[in-house]
Amino acid sequence: MSGDLKMIEEVLSDSVKITLNGEIDIYTSNELKEKLYNIVETNKKDLIIDCKELDYIDSTGLGIFVGALKKAKQYEKKVVIVNLKDNIKKLFTITGLDKVFQIG
Repeated sequence: MSGDLKMIEEVLSDSVKITLNGEIDIYTSNELKEKLYNIVETNKKDLIIDCKELDYIDSTGLGIFVGALKKAKQYEKKVVIVNLKDNIKKLFTITGLDKVFQIG
């Protein structure tokens, strides 16, 4: 199913926003992991993940989101996930991750 994943990073005054476009799967997940972990460690700000252009995410991608959240909590920061499409929001609900992340 491997598609491309594009990531646009925007540093805001109190947070860093990353907009995801495409698909997160086993083929694109390493790049995403490096990017998210690097953002959290270097900026030490809240992380906003904008998923309005995200079409697909698998369990590997969900695991990376959880890992980024754990890293953010080390700095007492949060991860907010916004603009989830219905099919992806359903995945967060089924896995219980809607209770772990702040979803807007």
